[in-house]
Amino acid sequence: GALVTCATDPKFFSNGLDLDWVNSPETHPEGGDRELFGKEFMHLMGRIITLPIPSICAINGHGFGAGFMMALCHDVRLMREDRGFACANEIEIGMVIPDPELALFKHKLPANVFFETVQLARRWTGKDAANVGIVSGAYPLSHLMPKAIQKAESLKHLGANRKVYQTMKERLFGQTAPINNVHGA
Repeated sequence: GALVTCATDPKFFSNGLDLDWVNSPETHPEGGDRELFGKEFMHLMGRIITLPIPSICAINGHGFGAGFMMALCHDVRLMREDRGFACANEIEIGMVIPDPELALFKHKLPANVFFETVQLARRWTGKDAANVGIVSGAYPLSHLMPKAIQKAESLKHLGANRKVYQTMKERLFGQTAPINNVHGA
């Protein structure tokens, strides 16, 4: 029992949320109820962060905003070394990072990396992200999924007792996946 998450597009892992809809939901009714979506999105992030099995994220291309957030919710992150950035670009586009996302970044990133990420909107390459501890390793695209699967194989025994694995995650991140509320992770 382990999960590997990766996108199928080799250029983009996730560019985050549809900002046209987020900024103007009334002109994009096909997007649905924005208020409900926010709660559901944070619930999904809470589910990933407290998943009762090891989770490995293979960031195979750009991971921006909520895409970067989703990657950070995984236990282990690996990234493509030659292309793509991990970035919380909200400040560049005139948005304030929501409290749960900010708390997640603060929890998952070293202090200096946190500041550069959220306040300076630094775009982290795979190699730089590995050097500062955002990801565990950076690899050529052809090696990324095999390395992610290898990591999952090495950790899957930890998911054999899902109750214990989840309890430990809940002790780290909160029993009710507090990324769902304003206090975040």
